[in-house]
Amino acid sequence: MNDKHPDEPRLYARLDELGIPYHTEEHEAVFTVEEGLDIKARLPGGHSKNLFLKDKAGQFVLISALGSTPIKLNRLHAHIGTKRLSFGKEDALFTHLGVRPGSVTVFSILNDTDATVRLVLDAALFLQDVIWFHPMRNTASTRIKPDDLLVFARALGHDPLILDLAELTAGD
Repeated sequence: MNDKHPDEPRLYARLDELGIPYHTEEHEAVFTVEEGLDIKARLPGGHSKNLFLKDKAGQFVLISALGSTPIKLNRLHAHIGTKRLSFGKEDALFTHLGVRPGSVTVFSILNDTDATVRLVLDAALFLQDVIWFHPMRNTASTRIKPDDLLVFARALGHDPLILDLAELTAGD
């Protein structure tokens, strides 16, 4: 449970360098939103789900949303200006973000040094007092404030697109 991702110390160093307060809690491995329900009950705040996607033209997209937000891939592409989206392959995930399935996190943009992965954030994340993300591994969760997420992303060369993802599926 304490096996840290090799880039985790670099993540914390970057948060410190940016003056972003954070707190990390260790827990059992979580691979899906449903598996993490008991953890969420113990850790107040918003909890994220993160999707690594690829469009038909080869553009990679990282979606970070509130765990309860429904995401309709068949509608999303039209709102973010991409071709139809599908899940990115494991080797591309590791190449671009340095993580494996089950550990996808907004923090992994730390490894996207060329900012080639497009970052899309759910507006619902910004309605929370704090939000939790995996620190590059699914055996811990790290808490930050929503505005600090923007500071982090922009410091890494990402200008995230913020969308109300729930609104995109309204009427379903």
